[in-house]
Amino acid sequence: MKAATLPGCPIEGLRAIELTAGDAPVLQRLFDANPAYFLAVQGEPAGADQARAELTESPPPDVPWSRAWQIGFVEPSGRLAAFAGIVADLFAADVCHIGLFMVDPSRQGSGEAQRLYAALEQWARDHGALWMRLGVVVGNTRAERFWSRCGFLPVRLREGYVIGRQTNVVAVLVKPLADRTLQDYLALVARDRP
Repeated sequence: MKAATLPGCPIEGLRAIELTAGDAPVLQRLFDANPAYFLAVQGEPAGADQARAELTESPPPDVPWSRAWQIGFVEPSGRLAAFAGIVADLFAADVCHIGLFMVDPSRQGSGEAQRLYAALEQWARDHGALWMRLGVVVGNTRAERFWSRCGFLPVRLREGYVIGRQTNVVAVLVKPLADRTLQDYLALVARDRP
């Protein structure tokens, strides 16, 4: 995936920007506004330094990848309406991994999350992605339903995945793009085979 630009934003009044470590306070406010997410996936509220870590950490050194984007969808005031952490070519070429996708609670249930995800997917397609990939904590029902509605399919369960103070089962989900299939994906990414 070779993107030189950020995705467009389908929601009037919002624009996409690339966040850096200096934007940690803005992202931290979004995290603090979403306690239900953090309780569901890590068993505790977002830590005081969680946004900085999100904006600066990268995949482990033994994992192939090409580029990461920390994308904020911002209001004119500078407040974050949504955030997407994207990693290109994770594990294999043309795999676009969503590390975190979060929408401000005041915008949840409005259809904006689906529209923002659709814009991210189109952006990834336009820049060569053949598969979208992510992990969702089993039992985070809202997220499981959302990603299923977006067309993601389960390929594997990863047990014993520790996030914060909680040990989870994480479902690895994949959405083939263009004319690709799950079988094509699994042929490339052995670690996600059932």
